[in-house]
Amino acid sequence: MTISADIAEVVATLRREVRDLHAELPRNELVVWTAGNVSARVPGHDLLVIKPSGVSYDELTPELMVVTDLDAKLVDGNRAPSSDTAAHAYVYKHMPEVNGVVHTHSTYATAWASRGEPIPCVLTMMADEFGGEIPIGPFALIGDDSIGQGIVHTLSGHRSRAVLMQNHGPFTIGSSAKAAVKAAVLCEEVARTVHIARQLGDPLPIPQSDIDSLFDRYQNAYGQR
Repeated sequence: MTISADIAEVVATLRREVRDLHAELPRNELVVWTAGNVSARVPGHDLLVIKPSGVSYDELTPELMVVTDLDAKLVDGNRAPSSDTAAHAYVYKHMPEVNGVVHTHSTYATAWASRGEPIPCVLTMMADEFGGEIPIGPFALIGDDSIGQGIVHTLSGHRSRAVLMQNHGPFTIGSSAKAAVKAAVLCEEVARTVHIARQLGDPLPIPQSDIDSLFDRYQNAYGQR
């Protein structure tokens, strides 16, 4: 499979967007060294754009972004794709509403993942963005689509845009790559805040009816329309 002329411009645009969004990960202190990745689905095609494996963030350019199919096989690019590509591809294959996937090793969210503990919904920000707790996904080894299977199994039918893969770290999804990056930033923010709150005592739960109301308002009325 090769990039056909009719989608070449779309892919070029996504390469620029994905490169730019990767810069948000170190800027928001969500990754160190070469860890983490952002991907975007190519609309209407079984393709995704993701960063190459093991390349530092300050070296990333649009041209270095690689394109793979939804079996994680390289379609276009000169570098090996990210080691998490199979996980991203599995999500796109099985969650057609998802157009962006992000993985980080952000400190506080990863600490919750290391405990195998979901983050309880005790903040209005969590209700707004995630519609409830941020769940834990199963332990899975890197390299094939096992992580992707865990993400899909955990988030299918769940309002959360984030999952904490046990002993690994957070993955987030979104209607766009930018939305998935936003979810990754907010996931780390609430993970940190709830951790600090627990050092002071027991955080107060938010009633489910209020969580539902907050989620509906934020998703359907907040911001510019």
